[in-house]
Amino acid sequence: ACCVSAAPRCAAFHTGRGAAQSGAQRRAHRHQLLSLHRLPVSLCNMGLEKEKLDTSIIMDEDEFNRSIEPILSKKGKVYTPEPDRDPNDINAHLKVGFEDVIAEPTSTHSFDKVWIGSHAAFEVIKFIFYRLLTTLLAVPMAFILGVVFGVLSCIHIWLVMPVIQCFLMLLPSVQVVWKSLTDMFITPLFHSMGKILSSVQVKTTEN
Repeated sequence: ACCVSAAPRCAAFHTGRGAAQSGAQRRAHRHQLLSLHRLPVSLCNMGLEKEKLDTSIIMDEDEFNRSIEPILSKKGKVYTPEPDRDPNDINAHLKVGFEDVIAEPTSTHSFDKVWIGSHAAFEVIKFIFYRLLTTLLAVPMAFILGVVFGVLSCIHIWLVMPVIQCFLMLLPSVQVVWKSLTDMFITPLFHSMGKILSSVQVKTTEN
């Protein structure tokens, strides 16, 4: 559009003034006209190059990720979040902070520096002692707990569950025998006792 619209304006400018000018002036205007003809073409070429540049910048997200992966792998380690050491929230009740232990109501406040210092001391001492105790006791306790839970697992798998399964297999037969015994001995006994007790009459008299 820029190439087509600029040329007629340049031609009208040239034909309107070319008749009243000399040869040197005509040659100067001719050079000016040629330069004006070249200007829109160069502008159009710049527009096309800009459009090509814009289209080259637009890229699909997947293609961009694939193209940038080698760069990221060369630069260094990729950030990975820390693994959750309590995925089943077994010790969720131990998530205790300073504000869960010590809290000052509105009417009773210590100095700000004392409050900040006590908060920092609590967190630092808790962190240091936990790290120190786990450094000393974690490996031995893990060894002992491994032995204990290994023994318990072995007893439960190879002793407790087979005994329970044996009882579950024998219970239907025991149920049949027990029902027959109760029908033969216990049920008639309690029926007779019920009839005897139903014939008893109690009367109250006032003196």
